[in-house]
Amino acid sequence: MAVQYNIGLFVTCLVDLYRPSVAFSSIKLLESAGCDVTVPSSQTCCGQPAFNSGDKKSSQAIAKATIESFESFDFVVAPSGSCAGMLKEHYPHLFEHGSDWHDRALALAAKVYELTSFLVDVIQLPVEKSQFNQTVTYHDSCAGLRELGIKEQPRKLLEESTDCTLSEMEDTDVCCGFGGTFCVKYPDISSRMVTDKAALATQTGAQVLLGGDMGCLMNIAGRLSRADSAIEVRHIAEVLADDLTTPAIGKV
Repeated sequence: MAVQYNIGLFVTCLVDLYRPSVAFSSIKLLESAGCDVTVPSSQTCCGQPAFNSGDKKSSQAIAKATIESFESFDFVVAPSGSCAGMLKEHYPHLFEHGSDWHDRALALAAKVYELTSFLVDVIQLPVEKSQFNQTVTYHDSCAGLRELGIKEQPRKLLEESTDCTLSEMEDTDVCCGFGGTFCVKYPDISSRMVTDKAALATQTGAQVLLGGDMGCLMNIAGRLSRADSAIEVRHIAEVLADDLTTPAIGKV
């Protein structure tokens, strides 16, 4: 298969530090679709914690470094709606309109995609069939859903590329309570939100909870674990790439 695109994979901090298998699964999916994938070693955080805390100076410095690391690729793909949303929606607003950095941020934003969105909306090729056949429920992350319009893409991939049964939970699009710095600033509210989310997931009878953002998945997995739930939590990239040997999140 001829190379379709040169892809810069934005790994994300949480994937790099806590769940490298998500990055490897993402690479497998992209390469199987005929893409040439590079993981720039110069990449760091997307800058979202600084941005959410009102630290514009640090956010600009991180954005500039990210732009320099990724602007040469055809597309930038991230296995995270949250980080992709930062690059795509917020970077241009960090710089003065009409400035060189503003133009470069806009150019980068135009080619940034969350993983499932890229596979469905850009590649438009069927992902190789996974052996995964369990009953799952899917959590829609706030940033992916509201900033990038990611809703049907992961469900389409699950339907076409796995034999799983999707059991939708009530309020699947309601925040899990992680929210980046929100869970630190408002721990009591965050705890109640994730408790509600875990209860709704349990009501579906699903064996596995899937999602596309590690922050949400780690938060929900932690609550389910404290409740002694048998529900496993995984990133959708791992299921699509047939990486079922890596223990579920929080089960290591």
